[in-house]
Order: sequence, then C-alpha cells, then structure tokens
Amino acid sequence: MKLVPRAYQLAIYNSVKEKGNTLVVLPTGLGKTLIALMLIKDYSDKGRCLFLTPTKPLAKQHYETIIKVLGYPEGEITLMTGDLTPKKRKEEYGKKVIVATPQTIRNDLKSKILSPEFSLIIFDECHRTVGDYAYTFIAEKCEDALIVGLTASPGGKNERIQEVLSHLRIKNIEIRTSLDEDVKQYVQESMITWVPVNLSPLLRKIKQNIDAMISVHARRLSAMGFVPPLKHKGRFMELRNRILNMRHNSKYHILVEYSILLNLLHMSELLETQGIHALRGYIQKTEEKKSKSAKRLMADPKFVELKQLIIDREEDHPKMNKLMGLVKKLDGKKMIIFAQYRAQIAKIESELKNNGVVAKQFVGKKDGFTRKMQEKIIQDFRNDEFDVLVASSIGEEGLDIPAVDSVIFYEPIPSEIRSIQRRGRAARLKKGEVYVLMTRGTRDEYYHWSSTRKEKQMKEILERMKWKLDGKKGVKPKSAPYGQTKLSYFS
Repeated sequence: MKLVPRAYQLAIYNSVKEKGNTLVVLPTGLGKTLIALMLIKDYSDKGRCLFLTPTKPLAKQHYETIIKVLGYPEGEITLMTGDLTPKKRKEEYGKKVIVATPQTIRNDLKSKILSPEFSLIIFDECHRTVGDYAYTFIAEKCEDALIVGLTASPGGKNERIQEVLSHLRIKNIEIRTSLDEDVKQYVQESMITWVPVNLSPLLRKIKQNIDAMISVHARRLSAMGFVPPLKHKGRFMELRNRILNMRHNSKYHILVEYSILLNLLHMSELLETQGIHALRGYIQKTEEKKSKSAKRLMADPKFVELKQLIIDREEDHPKMNKLMGLVKKLDGKKMIIFAQYRAQIAKIESELKNNGVVAKQFVGKKDGFTRKMQEKIIQDFRNDEFDVLVASSIGEEGLDIPAVDSVIFYEPIPSEIRSIQRRGRAARLKKGEVYVLMTRGTRDEYYHWSSTRKEKQMKEILERMKWKLDGKKGVKPKSAPYGQTKLSYFS
C-alpha cells in the first residue's frame, strides 16, 4: 500500500478486525477512505469486497483511488453502475473488488444477477441507511459480510442513528472528533462567519402578506383537528400521512386546506431565502396547476394582492449583494457556494459572471446536466481553471476537492448532516473559512439553530451508544463538543 496510516486510522482498523461490524464517524478530510482500503487489502483474499457509495462521480473517484493506492490491476477490480448491461455486469461480478452505486447492486441482487456472498462491504455515507434506501436492502441480503459504515455525520436524532445501527447490524462504534488527542494535530481550524442580512422594505411587505395567509389557513387546519407544526418542515410533511390515514370523507377537504398551506409555506421560504425572482417562478407554476387547492389559493384576495406586489419587480434578495461583496473580498481564493434551489444556483452563477468572476454551477443530473459534465467541471475546478463552484447538495458528499479555501452557505439548512458535510469542503489541508448568509427574522435563523442543536446531540448520542456497546455501566460522562470552529460576524 502506497499510503502510511495515521495512528488513529490504524487503531480504528484494528478495532474493526477485533469487534466486527463497525460504524466509523470521522470529520471530513481525516481519511475514512484509507481505513476502508486497508480492510479491502486484507479481506479481498478471503472473498469479494464491495465498496458502495451514493453517486456515480464518487464511485469513479473511489475506483481510481483503489487502483492508485492498492495497485490492483483492472482485471481484479470493477466499477459497477447502471451504465453497463445486465450481461456485462454479471461477468464483472466475478472480480475481487467491486465499486458500485447501491441502486445497481440492489437491482442485481433482486434479479439474482449477483449473489450476496461478500467478505467485506463498505457503506460510504452510511447515514443514508434508513427507510427504503438501497443500502437497507443490501445490508439485509448480505448477512455474512463484515460491514463497515463510514460517515462524518450520522444524524442528530436517536431514532435515526439507531435505525442506521440496526440495519447495518453494528456491534462497534469508532468516533473521533477534531478535539480528540490522536486526531487534533491533523485538523485544520475552521472559522465560521455569520453574514447578517436584512430584508428590504418591499420584501418585508410581501412577507407580511404571505404570513397573513399562512395564519388564516393554519387556523382552519387546526380547527379541523390537525395543528400544523409551521416551524418544523419534516413534521409538517409527515402531517399529510396522518390526514391520508383518516377514515372519513372530510379528509379530502382537509387535504385541500393542507395543500394550500404547504404552498404558502414554500412561498414564504422562497421569499425569505431567495427573493422575488424565485417566488415569481413558483407562483407561475402554481397558476398552471388544475388542482382544487391551486384554484382556491388563486381566488384568495390576498393572493391577488401578492401578485400585484411582485408584478414587474426585479429587486434581488439583499443576500445577492452581500454575496457579491463577499466573493470580491475573497478574490483569489478557491471557494464553493452552496444553494438550495437550481434556479437560484443558475442566477448566482450569472450574477458572478456579470461581476467578472469566473464561476460554474455543479448540480445533479437534470435538465441535460450529464455525469460527464459533472466530472469535467470537478476536474476543471481541481485544475484551477476557475475558482468559484456554485453547487447544490450534490457537492456535499465525499467528492475530492482538497484545495478549497472557503465555503459559503447562501442559506442555512436545518439538516445537521448536510451542514457538517458542507463545512467539511473547507479546512481539509489548511485553515478554512465558512460563511453563512442569514436573513434576520426569518427561517434562516431557525434553520441555523436547529442544525446546531442536532449536531451537538449527535455526538452525545453516539458516545452513549458506544459506551453501551463496549459493555460499560453507569452514566456516560459528558464529552467535548463535536468539531473545531471559531465564530465571528461579517458585515
């Protein structure tokens, strides 16, 4: 093997071999993949090894790393995705090491193109092993393999982490943070800077209009026996299932009310975090719908008033000016800007180019954006052909972009998993900077505090679970916080 493991990597590797199925939690950039490679080197002589990873670009990256680091010839390793025909995949499954996307493996296990006998399975980004995601099915079928789950962030809820552990039949947890003695010498400090933004008078007026409609429909839904959790997006989405499970004819009337409120909440989010441009686009799509909820919403006098407020208005969200100023301040640094919505990503890219900044967007495979285009953009970014990457959530997980100086969140997100992954794009080989644009008095603030709280809970839960798996008794002593960051404000 061409790389020498660090002490903590060697300790985790030995722990896996001693204790069996293991969840490995390491901050981004601290070498989870090398631990996997060490295990593959050992176990490939005992039987086939499977390295699973969520996306095709990431699968290709791991495939190339295994060839480079372990020196396996192409005759002993294969990259398996849905791009190959079933007949060709069946032939390739005889090789010692298979790097694959989980959907392909799940489909081939179901069709019996692939047998479930493996000596080792690596589940990269294993926090996805919940619900009906393909990882869950694969883990269930491959009962005899040694299972190793890799993640920087398994989640901040006890139930979610327990579900991951259960599906992967985890017997051992190895967690390291940037503050652990055997790790902190390798961790670069990351400075998180909050960039406060105030809504303009026009945006505040539009927000008041939408808030008034939300209040009316929330009261109506509450009167029907379904109190909507307006500040909890996930719980609000779950409310629909409760309504659908009703055995009463009134559920269809209630669903219409729920759908109207869902539309209004999304409009509010678009306005608060993206601005008039995104809100107008969503309203236009809503007007094209033939549903009863859309028709009722469009007939609302407040909705008609809302349309009048935004007609022919081209005012950008104040975040855009803040972002342009921040990018100019960081001139010469390599950076990733994360944003939630594709339309906003395209707009940010356009505004940056109008301001003389060479930028490219990196999004998922929709609207003609192919895998080859994704790979070309990442390669060009790695080769310093441009300095600003504007990315959707696809840029969060695992991709090897080691030279990023700064990460900018166009908006906070409520997911602690995604927040950790976004921040992990910076501070890999040198000190990093993370900037978060946060609009005062909006859900931006709530999302920030939500993800921060869940991130703190995550480490506490994992430490308690490890304590129990190791057979220790009593109450787990309190530990240091997860991560190593400093906080400041930018204006």
